[in-house]
Amino acid sequence: MDSGFRLFPEQGSAEAARVDALYYFLLSVSGFFTALVCVLILFFVVRYRRGAKVNRHNLGTNVTLEIVWTIIPLVLTMVMFGWGAQVYFDMRTPPEDCMEIHVVGKQWMWKIQHPDGRREINQLHVPVGRPVRLQMISEDVIHSFYLPAMRTKMDVLPGKYTTMWFRPTKPGRYHLFCAEYCGTSHSQMTGELVVLEPDDYAQWLRNAPDDVPLESLGRELFQQFRCHTCHAVDQQTSRCPPLEGIYNSEVTLADGSTVIADEAYLRESILRPAAKVVAGYKGVMPTYQGQIGEQGVLQIIEYLKTLEGASPASNQE
Repeated sequence: MDSGFRLFPEQGSAEAARVDALYYFLLSVSGFFTALVCVLILFFVVRYRRGAKVNRHNLGTNVTLEIVWTIIPLVLTMVMFGWGAQVYFDMRTPPEDCMEIHVVGKQWMWKIQHPDGRREINQLHVPVGRPVRLQMISEDVIHSFYLPAMRTKMDVLPGKYTTMWFRPTKPGRYHLFCAEYCGTSHSQMTGELVVLEPDDYAQWLRNAPDDVPLESLGRELFQQFRCHTCHAVDQQTSRCPPLEGIYNSEVTLADGSTVIADEAYLRESILRPAAKVVAGYKGVMPTYQGQIGEQGVLQIIEYLKTLEGASPASNQE
């Protein structure tokens, strides 16, 4: 991680080069027209100064000039819009083969959980060349996960999941900042992105302490809070919808509407179960708001993702 002065952050991803190219184009166009306006101002100041014998009236109309100074800015702005939109959508659409990592922001630290259970605080280890998708949420106030070298930043919100992705292209150590003022120690909410070669990353995982995979921790919480006593597999006797195959399935609600059981829906169902009651069931599930933290909710969701089978909940009318 270069601690010296840099006019622009180091490029650590393929997306960074695309963002910089667009930025340089915008900067060049803005600089050109700024210089042109300044030159024209100086020209008019000299040419039409007091006492100069020039015609200041009845200069006529130049239709060609008016068309040119209308068409050129239009073309340039459309190029900027199209280029910027393409870069934006590509940076907001992660590929399917992403490695998913969970991030929880808390005053004033970043708590990071890898799928195999490895945990980090204010550090994020990833392999080079592998796309990485971060699923993030805050336990208190609004934060912002900012990786300057990757040219990516995303707000981390309380009560709502946000995602970002990047593909590191060069091993190294890079800055991690919180880019949203989040309290008195906001400036100390920093960290480090460590990009390793695949073999080094595998070695780093092997040298980890005895961390338990997220789904195993989620299973323990599921049993600790006695969730399995109500969410039984046998639909005839269960008081709550079975959860086999629930993730990403279509769920019919009591009001007749349908929702997709993604991470946001599962989180809401754990913390505020009365918000969306499944059709055919009564809203008897207690709330776990304040009893299970965001890390625990993430672990339970990872466990629910592993449950296989077609959930009858999606077929309720």
